[in-house]
Amino acid sequence: MAERGTRKRLTGVVVSDGMDKTVKVLVSRIRKDRRYDKYLKSQKKYLAHDPKNSCKVGDKVRIIESRPLSKLKRWQVVEKIV
Repeated sequence: MAERGTRKRLTGVVVSDGMDKTVKVLVSRIRKDRRYDKYLKSQKKYLAHDPKNSCKVGDKVRIIESRPLSKLKRWQVVEKIV
């Protein structure tokens, strides 16, 4: 079980920046299926808060879990990864 106050951190690629102070981040994960012994790729898109509008499409970013900022936004951009 996670400690109180620890937040989830994810790394992904910006796929949309058309909104004001918001970016859509695609996070890819690879997990192994225990039964069939295969590696499966799963992807999910998250809306993340970008207060400076500094992220562009194709940027690799790290996002962190936060309080709800809008109906669908629960993540914040922490940094761009070069």
